Amino acid sequence: MSPTVFRIKGYRFFFFSREENRLHVHVYCSEGEAKLWLEPDIEPDHLYGIPENMIKEIILIIKEHKHEIKDAWNKLFGRG
Repeated sequence: MSPTVFRIKGYRFFFFSREENRLHVHVYCSEGEAKLWLEPDIEPDHLYGIPENMIKEIILIIKEHKHEIKDAWNKLFGRG
């Protein structure tokens, strides 16, 4: 299961339901995929084909929507 949190600017932000407990989000777009940690800081973990300029844009989107992502994470995993 990989529920979508939201879609924006051609990116799909989503979770996998069976992963580690540390808060993170996956991103998919036509250029590739990425996994980014949200705590303690927003930083990429795995990048597959997404160019650096797009990673910067993705990080800005995550910063703008971090509360929404965290709320969705807590709802999905029964925390908070």
